[in-house]
Amino acid sequence: MPAIAPSWKYAALLVLAVLAVFKLATFATAAFEPGEPLATVGCGSCHLAGQQVRAGNAELLRGTEEQLCIGCHQGALTASHPSGVQPSMEVPSAFPLDWKGDLTCSTCHQVHNARHGRLRSTKRGEPFCTACHASTFFDHMADGGGSVIISGHLAATLEPDQLGLDPFSIQCMGCHGDKSEDPRQRVSVGANRVARHGATNHPVGVAYPEGAADYQPVAELTADIELPQGMVSCVSCHRGYSSDHGAVSTPMRGSQLCFQCHLL
Repeated sequence: MPAIAPSWKYAALLVLAVLAVFKLATFATAAFEPGEPLATVGCGSCHLAGQQVRAGNAELLRGTEEQLCIGCHQGALTASHPSGVQPSMEVPSAFPLDWKGDLTCSTCHQVHNARHGRLRSTKRGEPFCTACHASTFFDHMADGGGSVIISGHLAATLEPDQLGLDPFSIQCMGCHGDKSEDPRQRVSVGANRVARHGATNHPVGVAYPEGAADYQPVAELTADIELPQGMVSCVSCHRGYSSDHGAVSTPMRGSQLCFQCHLL
C-alpha cells in the first residue's frame, strides 16, 4: 500500500495545477483582446501554425492577406486602395510591409485589436494619405482627391440604396452629372436605371446578364471590370480609386472597353 503524502504536498500540487491552467488560459487569450472578432474563428483560420502561432511563424499564412480579409470583408478591395503590391514610394515604419515588401491590408489596419481593423494612425483624410504620398499627389485630380481621401475603400460607409443602386454608383453620382443635390434625380427609375454622361447613357444598378448569348461570361471578364453585388456599376468601367480618378479601366479606342462585356 503506497504511503499517503502529507496534506501540504497535496495543497502544493493543487496550487501548481491552478497556476498551470491560469497560464494556459492567459496564453490562449493573449492574441485576442476582448471584443476581437477573430477570437471566434481561431488562429488556424489564417495562420498555418494554427494555435501554435508565434512571432517567428506568424507570417506563414494560409493565403495572401487580401484573400484572407475578403473572407469576412467582402468587397473590401472593390474600387479601393491597391493592396498586395510593392509601393512606389518609401513607406514609414509605422506602416509595416509584409516579408516580400508588399503593401497589404495590415499596412494600414491593425488586425489583432479590440477595435478590429482600426487604422495605424490617429490622422484621417488627407493627412493620413500624405503620410506616404507626396503632398502634391492630389493636385492633378479633377476633384482634388476629395473622392479618395474620404476612405481607403470607396462606398465603405454607405447604406444600401432603396432604388437598388450599388453604393459605388450612388457615391459617383453625388458629384458627377446634374447639379441637383439629390443623386437619384440623375437616374431613371424604371426597368433600366441609366447613368447619363452627356449624350451617352449606360445602365447602372442592373444585374449583369450572366448567361446571355451576347455577353461575356463573368468568369472571363478582366479583373478591371467590377460588378459589385453582381450589378453593373459606375466602377464597372471607371477607376474610382486611382491617381487618374475616373479614367476608364480599358481604353475606348476601337470600343475596346465595350467589348470587355459585349459580344457584338
